[in-house]
Amino acid sequence: MLYSSCIRRVIVQAGIFCKTRLQLGNIRRSLNASRGVNYKWNRQIFTMSGVSMMVDSVSTAKRGPTADLLTGEDDDGGFVCRGWKSEDGELSCGYSSFRGKRVTMEDFFDVKNTTIDGQRVCMFGIFDGHGGSRAAEYLKEHLFENLLKHPQFITDTKLALSTSKFSLAHYYELHNISYIDKSETNIMVPSESYQQTDVDFLDSEKDTYRDDGSTASTAVLVGDHLYVANVGDSRTVISKGGKAIPLSEDHKPNRSDERKRIESAGGVVMWAGTWRVGGVLAMSRAFGNRMLKQFVVAEPEIQQEKSRAFIVSTFDLGGFSQSPELNCNINRRFSIQSMISSTCLDQAEQKIDEEFELLVLASDGLWDVVPNEDAVSIARTEEEPEAAARKLTEAAFTRGSADNITCIVVRFHHNKTDPSNIQED
Repeated sequence: MLYSSCIRRVIVQAGIFCKTRLQLGNIRRSLNASRGVNYKWNRQIFTMSGVSMMVDSVSTAKRGPTADLLTGEDDDGGFVCRGWKSEDGELSCGYSSFRGKRVTMEDFFDVKNTTIDGQRVCMFGIFDGHGGSRAAEYLKEHLFENLLKHPQFITDTKLALSTSKFSLAHYYELHNISYIDKSETNIMVPSESYQQTDVDFLDSEKDTYRDDGSTASTAVLVGDHLYVANVGDSRTVISKGGKAIPLSEDHKPNRSDERKRIESAGGVVMWAGTWRVGGVLAMSRAFGNRMLKQFVVAEPEIQQEKSRAFIVSTFDLGGFSQSPELNCNINRRFSIQSMISSTCLDQAEQKIDEEFELLVLASDGLWDVVPNEDAVSIARTEEEPEAAARKLTEAAFTRGSADNITCIVVRFHHNKTDPSNIQED
């Protein structure tokens, strides 16, 4: 395993510094190739057995208990599907995750609900790992907690999600990057919650030979605002009046703005089966990926929408407007791919009205084979989001997805507060 990791490092550096069309990425992928395994499609739906509560004592704001609705997982990470509904009946959520044709599961997801200064906050996140599951699992465990601890999370959620700047030289030092020209100190890089989580993860891995990474697609609901923050090629889509509207744009190396950013930093975008950074990584933004950190940074693109009762953020956050019963952590067995750039989407704000029906967050195991419009159409056929999530996962597998498949479906029930409509956990 050690020799394989060393070879990968040589390949990454060769891809960066040799501006030739070497197919070194193919060599790297062959090192990771495993025997073909056919997994039986397990349709069993696991039931929820309880809710674990935890309280953060570090946050400066008055914060209620955070409920983790993830109550366990299947025996081998092959398949899991569950759902829940808010106490007031205005919002319900379902999630489904399937290892698929892969030998290992590198997708993770997280769902949390809490109250801060009397406001309901709910977070949803998809983390799709590559090169291993460590980065994705780390994000699942720490990203939302770090965001909730941000002193301006409630007063300026966009700031907490986005970034401030510090010098590139300091960034190199934090990431233990020694082979990069540190004279480029005029370049600034992001900090705040997402970037700090990336720095913390890389620091935790500094004594290992691993170099994995992860995406993050999050939706955060705070009061009447919905925030979507995205890093990598996981995606968040809403259904508004039956129309599919993407709230995030995939971070791919061949995006003109991303390619320009990478090349301006001294990187190379090569074709190796698909467009890749340094001939290796098929996305342009991510957490982790120390060897490519100069080009693949952890800065999310953020989109904001105004809602009557919810706030969602897609790099992995989602929120509610009521008591903490909705807080939850979803399955631990999902990791993220690490690719991030410093470009930010235009900020958009709109009123979330009765046409705002549902939200779909998913890893590229779904989006590679299920278009946005199809995903919304499939999800709208099911009243219960748990059934919708399971149906989407099955559709992706049936259409030939060869990747791990994970999705979260959040349904908004406008003006539905009848207690008889509420599921009891």
